[in-house]
Amino acid sequence: MSLRIAINGYGRIGRSILRLLLERDDTDQLELIAINEPASAEAIALLTRYDSQHGRLPARLQVEENWLSINGSRIRLYPGLAPEELPWARDKIDLVLDCSGQPGSREAATRHLQAGAGKVLYSQPASSDVDITLIPGFNHADLREDHRIISAGSCTTNCLIPVLDCLQSAFGIERGAVTTIHSAMNDQPVSDTLKGDELRLNRGALNAIQPVDTALARGVERLMPTLGPNLECLHLRVPTTAVSAMDISLQAAGPVSAASVADCLYEAARHCYAGILDVCEDPVSSVDFAHDPHSVVVDLTQLRVADNRLIKLLCWFDNEWGFANRMIDIARMLSGSPPATTTHQNRAHLH
Repeated sequence: MSLRIAINGYGRIGRSILRLLLERDDTDQLELIAINEPASAEAIALLTRYDSQHGRLPARLQVEENWLSINGSRIRLYPGLAPEELPWARDKIDLVLDCSGQPGSREAATRHLQAGAGKVLYSQPASSDVDITLIPGFNHADLREDHRIISAGSCTTNCLIPVLDCLQSAFGIERGAVTTIHSAMNDQPVSDTLKGDELRLNRGALNAIQPVDTALARGVERLMPTLGPNLECLHLRVPTTAVSAMDISLQAAGPVSAASVADCLYEAARHCYAGILDVCEDPVSSVDFAHDPHSVVVDLTQLRVADNRLIKLLCWFDNEWGFANRMIDIARMLSGSPPATTTHQNRAHLH
């Protein structure tokens, strides 16, 4: 069935979603009806047409006071209204993609539902009382028709969970430690400032590596409750504009080898996590994974196993583009379409 969509909050993920609706060849059932964003129509149009990371939009774009037209399709613009003020019932909105970055609570989502939306999908980890936190490839089979408030997790959970799931199923994992090496984000200033409450995030992003608090371990525990308590996570911000990495150390329950781990990940990339997890054997750097649709690409050149038990991995992920692809995947599931793989993506970056 066709799904009428609204985007609430038109930041990095919201704009990536719009581009994906044009770029992917499997989104015919998804119709973007409205965008709720407090920025001016001119600013929305400019940052839709031009993107510092993803380049120029290959489409015809026109703007009016309250409308954005792309290739002749008109999208209504609302000026950052509160959920209860939005005319979702009149617009017959089936799904709100909440990309606002505001805390993902059940209460906030309910306000969208009361305004007439059919379902809400958060582009972030949400409170534990949402109907489901959905990680495509891991628990998409658990999605039910009566799930109305859904979280897509985070770019980091979507990167880590497929790897943990594969290795846990194949070898068992006793404990682990993960360090995310994440590109700078728009909650960081260009130069030092006194404005924010998080002291480390007040420092300039361009010339420093900054530790940041992360809830990744709690997110893993929600999805994999037996493993989560035995996992510790750190998070570093680095001065790059896109593509992040994950340094993963895991202690296997029994003997493993680098070859057996690589075989496990190869198998997952071809079957159960096709289109979500990929592997790469080339001597690459982070920039080579810009615009990559996968949630995680395991760099097999960096795979190590110590003492037949300690597995060391380096994984790449485009923290914007890969995650926005998973948002589209979930929207497609909600429209009744089967889970997507890379075969459905007409400009997928494959290795």
